[in-house]
Amino acid sequence: MKIRIIGGCGSGKSYIARELSRKYGVDYYETDNLVWDRSAENLRYSVEARDAQLEEILDKPSWILEGAHYKWGHESFEKADLIVILKPNKVVRDLRVFTRFIKTRLGFEQANYKQSFKNLYVMIFEWNRGYDQEAIHKIIELTNTLSDKRVIVKNKQELETIIEERIIRMNE
Repeated sequence: MKIRIIGGCGSGKSYIARELSRKYGVDYYETDNLVWDRSAENLRYSVEARDAQLEEILDKPSWILEGAHYKWGHESFEKADLIVILKPNKVVRDLRVFTRFIKTRLGFEQANYKQSFKNLYVMIFEWNRGYDQEAIHKIIELTNTLSDKRVIVKNKQELETIIEERIIRMNE
């Protein structure tokens, strides 16, 4: 099982990846952790280090890779058995970003990065708007030749139904 999950901020990428990982016993990885060295604040890995980490993941027999990144790592789409594009309601997505911000600021949830008001603004008003206006169309175009293994879903329930149907077909 090799699954590539992509979507905007607050679309449920990490949550769904964790749930699928738990359910199917497949390790999951976040593309953000290939870009950012979490041992230091705002320190990026080199492109070479990022790409080497990605290659190491993609060479494994199974994986779940989630993230909003699409301008690099195209091989993750090609090597995936299933490409999942998450497209929940915009209001739901923005509310999730805001809720995550509150929970992490209050210490109820842990974050991979420092939650700031600037980050909140950037996620909702720059990244998510840019995702809706440009990125989603580029991702669909990028994966058009792979449309037989691409699904566009609004939530985890839709995805689980699709995965279960695929597993049943594989076992027939």
